[in-house]
Amino acid sequence: MATIDSLLRAAQLPDSPSAKLDAEWLLAAVLGRSPSYLRTWPEREVLPEDEARFVAHLERRRLGEPVAYILGRQGFWSLELEVAPHTLIPRPDTELLVETAMKVLPGGGAASVLDLGTGTGAIALALASERPAWQITGVDRVTEAVALAARNAQRLGLGNAAFHGSHWFSSLRGQRFELIVSNPPYIPASDPHLSQGDVRFEPSSALVSGVDGLDDIRLIIAQAPDYLSSSGWLVLEHGYDQASAVRSLLSAGGFVDVASCRDFGGHERVSLGRLP
Repeated sequence: MATIDSLLRAAQLPDSPSAKLDAEWLLAAVLGRSPSYLRTWPEREVLPEDEARFVAHLERRRLGEPVAYILGRQGFWSLELEVAPHTLIPRPDTELLVETAMKVLPGGGAASVLDLGTGTGAIALALASERPAWQITGVDRVTEAVALAARNAQRLGLGNAAFHGSHWFSSLRGQRFELIVSNPPYIPASDPHLSQGDVRFEPSSALVSGVDGLDDIRLIIAQAPDYLSSSGWLVLEHGYDQASAVRSLLSAGGFVDVASCRDFGGHERVSLGRLP
């Protein structure tokens, strides 16, 4: 029988920028172990049926399918989330949005929070895990995404997050929130990266937003004042080169204390403003 070491050495993922790590995660998942187990016990033999599953996973990855979709899960914040091809894969950059949201409403007091375009529920659930007194509503227009986010909440035991169907604010009439957060689509339709790498497999509706990538952000900024409490905050993730445009939109929309926050790469990735 093949060993852990021989399978990893034979794994070929020429088009993946993280080939070694991808192979380790795929084999660890097949074996029901952590990647550290593979490095600790490289001489352990692998059952033929497990080897066959690993080879099948490798083939899907060779064709470009993201590891998160192959495994059906992805880590975000301190949580492990179920993911599926009808939702965007949560990314580390979005953790800046979570950090910023908690800074604008510091302390552990009660608050009503809205997550627009929740997808897997990653942002809503990260906030729910850190702020038990907050009541968080996550909405998405994709029915399957709403069901997936609800499953994640139930599995994680986070009862202070609820998920509903809504195309942005369409089903929220009359409701007010102290904080609205969103990681909306913000990629221009002509961006060449849409046909490259993992992004090819993700839903375009969660990525693309008009000619300049700002259509959905414009809509959210225009409508958010009708759903924010007095002095409520709007916090948005956007592209690495869109901060100036988003700040201008926030200021033109009547928001004050407008600012942007930089990610670990030094890019202004999140912008925010407060309703007077």
